[in-house]
Amino acid sequence: MKKLWIYLREYQKECVLGPLFKLLEASFELMVPLVMASVIDVGVAGRDQSYIIRMCLVLVVLGVVGLGCSLTAQFFAAKASVGFAAKVRAALFGHIQSLSFADMDQAGASTLITRMTSDINQVQNGMNLTLRLLLRSPFVVFGSMVMAFTIDWQAALVFVAVIPLLSLVVFGVMLWTMPRYKQVQARLDKVLGLTRENLTGVRVVRAFGREQAEVSAFEQENGSLTHLQEFVGKVSALMNPVTYVIINLGAVALIWAGAARVDGGMITQGAVVALLNYMAQILVELVKLANLIISITKALACANRVSAVLDIKPSLASPQQGQAGRDSGVAFENVELTYRGAGAPSLSGVSFSARPGQTIGIIGGTGSGKTSLVNLVPRFYDVSAGRVLVGGRDVRDWPLEELRAKTGLVPQKALLFTGTIRDNLLWGNPGASDQDLWQALETAQAREFVEQKPRGLDEPVEQGGRNFSGGQRQRLTIARALVRRPEILILDDSASALDLATDARLRQALGQLDYQPTVFIVSQRAASLRHADQILVLEDGRVAGAGTHPELLERCHIYREIYETQFQQGEEAAK
Repeated sequence: MKKLWIYLREYQKECVLGPLFKLLEASFELMVPLVMASVIDVGVAGRDQSYIIRMCLVLVVLGVVGLGCSLTAQFFAAKASVGFAAKVRAALFGHIQSLSFADMDQAGASTLITRMTSDINQVQNGMNLTLRLLLRSPFVVFGSMVMAFTIDWQAALVFVAVIPLLSLVVFGVMLWTMPRYKQVQARLDKVLGLTRENLTGVRVVRAFGREQAEVSAFEQENGSLTHLQEFVGKVSALMNPVTYVIINLGAVALIWAGAARVDGGMITQGAVVALLNYMAQILVELVKLANLIISITKALACANRVSAVLDIKPSLASPQQGQAGRDSGVAFENVELTYRGAGAPSLSGVSFSARPGQTIGIIGGTGSGKTSLVNLVPRFYDVSAGRVLVGGRDVRDWPLEELRAKTGLVPQKALLFTGTIRDNLLWGNPGASDQDLWQALETAQAREFVEQKPRGLDEPVEQGGRNFSGGQRQRLTIARALVRRPEILILDDSASALDLATDARLRQALGQLDYQPTVFIVSQRAASLRHADQILVLEDGRVAGAGTHPELLERCHIYREIYETQFQQGEEAAK
């Protein structure tokens, strides 16, 4: 939590003025019972209507001034809490952007989403309540007790007995519920993770008819969360009835003691009413204080969760000094990669080199390490052993921004962002002209269908690009990478939804690019790689073969089996 205080520096004035105006409002509230006592003892007892009217006007003034102070306090508290939450959310989002893929894999997407949304909202609410009530409630409790003693110290001894009992109940319930609310947040993470998994994989769930099974799994997790919340809520709900029993017993004792002293002529009837009002104020404020502390406890737990993410140090250190020149050659020297938490390495003993302008094909079975290999070039992960060189320099010596500016990546899953086609293409190069965009679309074999859209480049793109087919999304993501004019272009199985003719035209267009990038093509189809300058065949994270298409057909049985199997399947499909 200490790390989050720095985001309050700009709101020091609001953090002082908010509680201050709340204390002013509480001071006016403490005067109300005394005014009421005067109305009863002077106005009502003496049948003085003018006095009653004057005192009622005083009550109105106290109420209006108190309301003004309350609204002012609320304004400053809201300004500070909302501004604080906005800065923390921005800092958290920026920090997450700096994390490596390995860091984000370890934290988990669902947990990061929860901490950026639900947890920060809890922190914001806790901050707002703290600024408004943390000083006000204790001030009213002790102020009411002091005022009661100024009226009649003997009758006020009832307060001495009631307040500790109330505090015991209120804070006992609070201390019991605090750790349970932390468990509730952890269960909420699980429910959110399950929900996200089902929403992103809804097509797979329906394709396999797993709706009912997934509904049952969700109901189990959601039921677990609900039962825990209900259990904690039931215990918390005990606070109100128990405190009201205690306060009413205290009121009975106060009326009994006050009546005896009124009969003895030691205090007035108005004084007894004032004492009862102070007793009611104490009850209300103690309940408020208990709820406030529970909210603060939730907020602190959430703040610690947010702070834990901010404490994650990016595992990829980025040097500050860059490298001059435009050499796009890539070399792997005995590279090994082991993911965190994985026992066996995903890549081991990988060595090869790619000269500038060459096309490198990568093929292999599922789980052979193809994506892991190309993810090492832009340094999404760090090698466990060996070196990856770009332009003759270890990628760990490149500033990350400069290294990735040299790279254009088209991932396996074609992802488009909400906006327009133009907005998505400009991710590759914000300063690109329309001519550059159309040229990239033409190379990616996407120009034809974009021109057919009513708005062309300004055609809307819905979330995830769901208003485009799979092949169209893939071609748009390829165009987005080409707009950057990258020195290294990585196509990670990004043409799987394209027919063979379109795939062939795409590869031919890539070979005609004037800036001649080094191209890595990951594919399951041997036909897509047969014209590559060098083909790497991966099996269980190792290079089982390397060479051109004819060389591999002759000396690599794994590649030959892949090619012959696909060739036979193609002939059968043609028949």
